[in-house]
Amino acid sequence: MADPTPPADDADRAAEQQRLLLEKKRERYVWYYLAYFLFGIHIVAFVMIYAVRHAK
Repeated sequence: MADPTPPADDADRAAEQQRLLLEKKRERYVWYYLAYFLFGIHIVAFVMIYAVRHAK
């Protein structure tokens, strides 16, 4: 009687699941960094517009 899924298959599947979870987590962090970066650029732009409009 042979086991339908050898232990190597289970280990490979578990490793692949871990890799996918880590990739998903890193992708989420990339989106967070992009959002903060774009938000920061807008804040700087508004401050610069304010400074130029109120310069004497």
